[in-house]
Amino acid sequence: MSKSRFVLDKLAKLFEQGLINYKDLSNEILNILKSKRDEIVFRMRITSKDETDILSKRVEKLERKIQILEKNRIKKKTKKVKKS
Repeated sequence: MSKSRFVLDKLAKLFEQGLINYKDLSNEILNILKSKRDEIVFRMRITSKDETDILSKRVEKLERKIQILEKNRIKKKTKKVKKS
């Protein structure tokens, strides 16, 4: 219950500050969730803070590469030609 309360408090704080733009709001929500994820991983002591930072950077880099590849894939779709 306290975890959901934390997220709701953060969202309420954002609305109070006047973040109306959808893009700003979505970025803030993602930042909150990422920080919460990092906090949970750090509490579990699975990895050190440095290792967690390195791994998160690697994941972000891979996500960017995936997005680029998806964009290229959409552009390069070819049409099949009927053989006569």
